Amino acid sequence: MTALTARQREVLRLTAAGLSSTQIGRRLGINGRTVAHHLSSTYRVLGAHDRAHAVALAIHFGYITLAELAHIASKETAA
Repeated sequence: MTALTARQREVLRLTAAGLSSTQIGRRLGINGRTVAHHLSSTYRVLGAHDRAHAVALAIHFGYITLAELAHIASKETAA
């Protein structure tokens, strides 16, 4: 399996936090379509069908740890 790029991992972490492509784009200073492109290429690398599947596979393959997921969730809940 090809490794995810740093940007793909970053977009995936924000996806795991429940942010939309538009919200992720604003947070990263990129266009929502660019976010969609990163997600699309991430799906191909992981063999995912959608956002939830991509996040689950990212956890399975170690791109997102459960500790990171808990941290992401706590940050987003506090915001």
